[in-house]
Amino acid sequence: MTLSESDAMKKAAAEMAADEYIKDGMTVGLGTGSTAFFAIKRIGERVAEEKLALSCVSTSEKSAQLGRSFGLNVVPFEGTGPIDVTIDGADEIDPQLQLIKGLGGALLMEKIIAAATETEVIIADRSKLVDVLGTTSPLPVEVLRFGYERTKYALEKQGCEATLRTKDGEIFITDGGNYIYDCDFGPIERPFFLESRLNIIPGVIENGLFLNTASVAIVARGPDEVETLRRA
Repeated sequence: MTLSESDAMKKAAAEMAADEYIKDGMTVGLGTGSTAFFAIKRIGERVAEEKLALSCVSTSEKSAQLGRSFGLNVVPFEGTGPIDVTIDGADEIDPQLQLIKGLGGALLMEKIIAAATETEVIIADRSKLVDVLGTTSPLPVEVLRFGYERTKYALEKQGCEATLRTKDGEIFITDGGNYIYDCDFGPIERPFFLESRLNIIPGVIENGLFLNTASVAIVARGPDEVETLRRA
């Protein structure tokens, strides 16, 4: 099957990350989303070809199932020690490697796994690069179902338009049983300040600002042009 240019770029970035950062004996975090799919597939190929002994933890049930389908040893996060490497995608990446994540619906588990990871490798195509966060993507915010309409009011008091995420005509429910508001703040000039404001709202569980999380970003500017960006 012929890949679109976008998928070819995602595949190139994902395979470079899986080839360069995954080593025998590691505990590996499996990301969620269309770019992470190619990384999980490549890790599975390396396990089969090289007989790597890996333990994998997943940021979503979907990625856990995908990992198992590619022959990976997916284990529960509970009881797992430090995670050596997590390879995951992002919805936006700014020049300081600050991120917006969560359009795939797994931001809470992604952030928990990222916090336990020694090296967080972000993979993306060039469309995810922005000068300022919030330029092209809304900010996902995961909220409790209880009182969610009141939580929307509090979110919008911070200067956004909050839209309850739906899928197939129904309210989207995360793996944790929560709702997500996609919040359009426009360009986010002070992401650390905004994160602190969101985190004190009752009902907010987590937000999609991943700040000082990424160790490195592998970005494909074309199917045959991949570069590595590092946080200063």
